[in-house]
Amino acid sequence: MTEPQKPRQVKCPQCGRLALYSPENPFRPFCSERCRIIDLGAWASEEYKIPVKDSSSDALSMDDEDSSEDMH
Repeated sequence: MTEPQKPRQVKCPQCGRLALYSPENPFRPFCSERCRIIDLGAWASEEYKIPVKDSSSDALSMDDEDSSEDMH
């Protein structure tokens, strides 16, 4: 027979405490609602940023959009 699987625990990304990673934890991967709200606030206040490569093709496409507005 197979043994029941032990519930998986992960470190809370906010405080580092162990949190149950299963449907029983409505705040997963966070350990609590408090940590979830702190993380949401950090995103909302732009403390986290996703890196973006600047490329000359992106700059050109934005220039094209600006010039098309002048034509209308």
